[in-house]
Amino acid sequence: MRKVIVNSTPILALGNIGKLDILRQLYGTIYIADAVYKEVTATDDKASAALRLSENWIKVLNIDNPQDYAMYRAKLHAGEVETMILAQQDSFGADLVILDDLAARKTAKYLGLTVTGTIGVLIKAKQEGIVPEVRPLLDKMIANGFYISEKTMNMVLSKIGE
Repeated sequence: MRKVIVNSTPILALGNIGKLDILRQLYGTIYIADAVYKEVTATDDKASAALRLSENWIKVLNIDNPQDYAMYRAKLHAGEVETMILAQQDSFGADLVILDDLAARKTAKYLGLTVTGTIGVLIKAKQEGIVPEVRPLLDKMIANGFYISEKTMNMVLSKIGE
């Protein structure tokens, strides 16, 4: 099974529309950094509740060396930094990192990590037959504050034939 580490935005986006289980169906156990757990559970919303209910397949990890923070730019959030640190740790070594923030994705790719985002997860879920359509899920995510440009939305929907 692949080692997949997920940042807070994908958990918030999927959890708030009741679809956090897509991650379990695609990847089995997923891992999150302690900072991600704290970010998601800091509010009392659907994503926070979904995360708390999913603790049997979502494992929370601490980074080995907090001094590794110094290697990252200040514009990244603690969850993004810890996600990338965990992904690179010899004790973990992620096969896939799920991040949405553009700066974080660029940093992760620069570090040689394999990266996808929430939209990539939804596309894979459709390809695997887990969800019949992506557009209704994207519409719900947008209604909950998830940002996707019209250009990206059209490109994604065209790619998957919706």
